[in-house]
Amino acid sequence: MLKNLKKPLTLSFIGGGINSSIGNIHYIASKLDSNFQVVSGFFSRNIKDNTKSAKKYNVDKKRLYNDLNSLLNKEINKVDFFVVLTPTPNHYNVLRELILMNANIIIEKPILSNLNEIQKIKKILKNYNNKIYVIHNYIGYPAIREIEQIIKNNNLGKLLHFNLQMTQESFLRNQLSNQKVKNWRKVDHSIPNLFLDLGVHLFNLSVFLIKKNPTSILSNVSKINNLVSDAKILLKYNNNISGIFWFSKTCLGNRNNLAIELYFEKCSIMWRHDNFEVIILNYSNGVIKKIDRSIKSNTFDQSRYNRYRMGHPSGFIEAFSNMYEDIARDSLNIKNNYVFDHNHSFQGIKFLEYCIQSLKKDKWIKNISL
Repeated sequence: MLKNLKKPLTLSFIGGGINSSIGNIHYIASKLDSNFQVVSGFFSRNIKDNTKSAKKYNVDKKRLYNDLNSLLNKEINKVDFFVVLTPTPNHYNVLRELILMNANIIIEKPILSNLNEIQKIKKILKNYNNKIYVIHNYIGYPAIREIEQIIKNNNLGKLLHFNLQMTQESFLRNQLSNQKVKNWRKVDHSIPNLFLDLGVHLFNLSVFLIKKNPTSILSNVSKINNLVSDAKILLKYNNNISGIFWFSKTCLGNRNNLAIELYFEKCSIMWRHDNFEVIILNYSNGVIKKIDRSIKSNTFDQSRYNRYRMGHPSGFIEAFSNMYEDIARDSLNIKNNYVFDHNHSFQGIKFLEYCIQSLKKDKWIKNISL
């Protein structure tokens, strides 16, 4: 537990029941460093699943609720944060009620589904004076935080171009029963689910690492059964920088192949999700350098990221837990640049809207403003 915390911060889950993989991840991650405790929730509309979820998360039945209004009315002054883990299409209604009650909020990305929802939420944010934290879990990886520091602290020369990709296989793979694609993900709306699910991750990573927003976008997609299944986005930035986002759910053999390639004049930086504790630097003089948690570094060797010694990898759930500790630190006014608020997420949705404009018009969208 953080030294400045006298007791764990309390959480109330909205969604994230036993049939939700993301709920279990948030529960385990929030507990990992003893900074948080789930004390109440409305986990599922299905009463049986709701009850089973409370037992799994060790929530007293007196603080289990079968509807959102009851939860908010009874828990608003009892918990530190409400955690929104519902399917993305339900975010707007839940977020709206939480903002109107001036609650502190933790919400899974993407914050909302389209610009219309954002415009409605912005109107009620004028009277809101608490915090909204949007979880982008890959920023929780120490390696990605180390890359950000390498870029900041080293003379790598000008950034020339970059590739960010997140390729998966779930639309083609014969899935086990507990791994099947959820029905709500099989229906695309104004922004396809592929963009909301994977595209926002790449946008978040690009902003975190490059510290720039694109000025022009060109999009191309493929579909399966009328569902957008593969997307490639070409990006142009100021100073003649170019980039590529590739995200897909039709790449057999790719369980979750998140990859980062950044090409500077003097050095390239490479990282892959399937080897997440290693950063590879390739210098212009031919030297290749590997960085992991075993060496002195900017971020990698911090004690908070070394729950056990090098050689015993810490991974996906730990990355989530790192994000929770970042939120706890921020709530104690221990500032860090790893938390993302609603404004950042609004930018991400606006970016996706530009991508869709490019698709519809089949051309570059220039002079975009995020």
